[in-house]
Amino acid sequence: MASVSLQKLFLSSPYFAVVGASKDQTKFGTKILNWYKARSMNVQPIHPKEAELEGLQTIPSVAELAAPTETSLSIITPPKVTLSVLQAALPLGVPAVWIQPGAADETVAAWVKENGMEARVIYGGPCILRDGDGLRSSL
Repeated sequence: MASVSLQKLFLSSPYFAVVGASKDQTKFGTKILNWYKARSMNVQPIHPKEAELEGLQTIPSVAELAAPTETSLSIITPPKVTLSVLQAALPLGVPAVWIQPGAADETVAAWVKENGMEARVIYGGPCILRDGDGLRSSL
């Protein structure tokens, strides 16, 4: 379980990116993208095929982030995709990653530990939709 200090580190970034949003507004990836938008946070959707989501221009991959070392990354994808996103984010110096519930499995958890990313990756239960506002108010 991620510490509150790691969650606050995540939310203190000037930029955010969401992997897993789609045109389906009932999906959690899109709900999370809209959570950032509703709070006027600087958010960038990442999608390999869509040019725009929820009125925001997308980029096709994590590698295209304009300021990766200043961008916290939310991941809401199947675990196999989550692993590939983490592998792409590690060399870019992304400061914090929040893997939403259901987007990680034992393979993802093992990879996070093997690559020394425990201090930068939130996984295993907390959800930004549930916990984000309380954390933001205490920043």
